[in-house]
Amino acid sequence: MSFDGIFTYAMTAELKEKLESGRITKIYQPYKNELILTIRSGRTNHKLLISAHPSYARMHLTEESYDNPSEPPMFCMLLRKHLEGSIITQIHQIEMDRIIVFDVKARNEIGDVSYKQLIVEIMGRHSNIIFVDKEKQMILDSIKHVPMAQNRHRSLTPGQIYVLPPVQDKLNPLEATEETVQRKLDYIGGRLDKQLVNTFAGISPLFAKEAVFRAGLANRDTLPKSFMTLVGKIKALDLSPQIITDGNKEVFYLVDLEHIKGESKSFSTLSETLDRFYFGKASRDRVKQQANDLERFISNEIQKNEKKIVKLEKTLDDARDAEKFQLYGELLTANLYQISRGDTEVTVVNYYDENAGTITITLDPQRSPSSNAQRYFNKYQKAKNSLAIVQEQIEKAKSEIQYFEMLNQQVETASPKDIQEIREELMEEGYLRMKQKRKKLKPQKPVLETYTSSDGTEILVGKNNKQNDHLTNRVARRDDVWLHTKDIPGSHVVIRSDEPSEETIKEAATIAAYFSKARHSGSVPVDYTKVRHVKKPSGSKPGFVIYEQQQTVYVTPDEEMIIGLRK
Repeated sequence: MSFDGIFTYAMTAELKEKLESGRITKIYQPYKNELILTIRSGRTNHKLLISAHPSYARMHLTEESYDNPSEPPMFCMLLRKHLEGSIITQIHQIEMDRIIVFDVKARNEIGDVSYKQLIVEIMGRHSNIIFVDKEKQMILDSIKHVPMAQNRHRSLTPGQIYVLPPVQDKLNPLEATEETVQRKLDYIGGRLDKQLVNTFAGISPLFAKEAVFRAGLANRDTLPKSFMTLVGKIKALDLSPQIITDGNKEVFYLVDLEHIKGESKSFSTLSETLDRFYFGKASRDRVKQQANDLERFISNEIQKNEKKIVKLEKTLDDARDAEKFQLYGELLTANLYQISRGDTEVTVVNYYDENAGTITITLDPQRSPSSNAQRYFNKYQKAKNSLAIVQEQIEKAKSEIQYFEMLNQQVETASPKDIQEIREELMEEGYLRMKQKRKKLKPQKPVLETYTSSDGTEILVGKNNKQNDHLTNRVARRDDVWLHTKDIPGSHVVIRSDEPSEETIKEAATIAAYFSKARHSGSVPVDYTKVRHVKKPSGSKPGFVIYEQQQTVYVTPDEEMIIGLRK
């Protein structure tokens, strides 16, 4: 993984510089496995994200905004009790492991000084955040409880003595020399990158492959030097954090990775790199977990209405035979004398045919001649009446498909808080069963995403129908500029200006294209007009509007631009 022991070493140094001697002022736990600590240091408030997520475990300073739950989990409440107002005395790494320890000095309930430790273990699905009494080395609590039955080496539950993960018999690369590397490598017995990983602590396959690549073909002579050159950069904190994109694959690291061919983007700090790399990734994972049933329901509704349209169109084809049924009824009425009960068909002259041709009409042998004629008149009337009804039902089914496709797009770009609003909308529209609430809560206004254009103009975005309706019908002024992708499901976007610059319109259009079904397309058409020209038809679905006097601009969604415009 990219967040290896070497990366942890550099991240510890970055956090040490920014946060050591700082005061912890706020703690909250926005999600099950993640903490946000606000730390006042150097006259600046820093937000520290600590994640024990099984797939996205990490720790770094962040500029992202996270919701503070109204009811904090027990672990968060315990940390608040002991750590809010405390001073971080030291930040250090355990050996070359992916373990960072925060030593904290605080005061207990009676005012005596107490010393605690917040230990962060970044180890994939085994990642954890453990709160320890430093003097007793006793675990007060952890974000994940690991009983002895689950891990025979140690138990991570309250009241147990904290024990480090099993140590590996590896060398510290920061203390190695070229001679050490040369002595430990077997140039005949297998892949050199694997040997480096197995020999030195904190070295990931990514780092090892880079050292081997830089050594070239004459690696017997050059590998120890290339390895120690990279290690020297880490030791001196001569870093070049970057994200490299190779096709659909993205990797981050703290030095140049010459063995990976692709586009690279450099950043000034490790925290900035991780903030950008994980932008949306962890959020999408949480949305996927929360919205799994919602996605399935929306998909089923789309399929159900598509099948309904097929059946209705067949009924429509049958209904178009109405004129034929009327003709049969009239011809039978004119030729009753030719028909007897029990006949299965009759051939008569078609008086409406210029050539006076004949036509054969099928009969019900159980009915009388007049009853057979009346049966065709009834079929004519039924078919005639159903034409309008079936056409109406087809239009309604198409409208339902359009609505659910719009919801589908909104789920794809939703944040966790947006999912709940989509759920509430489906309940209010009668698609999902309304959950019984113990206490009726006061409805909250939807929170809109805010962006700032390059010339300082505010841009507001609605990411679901509740937000779209609130933005367009409540928040936007009549002369503000409104944008939406042309004939493509997407977000409502409003520029808070009556005369925005061309650059601002282009940036707002890029946001509209990004938060639409066409976010992965190029040259996306986006309509824009004044809010005064946008109307919501009476009785229409949430989020649905019609508009006029629009102009169209073509843009290509650009995630880098979107991140840069976020407020």
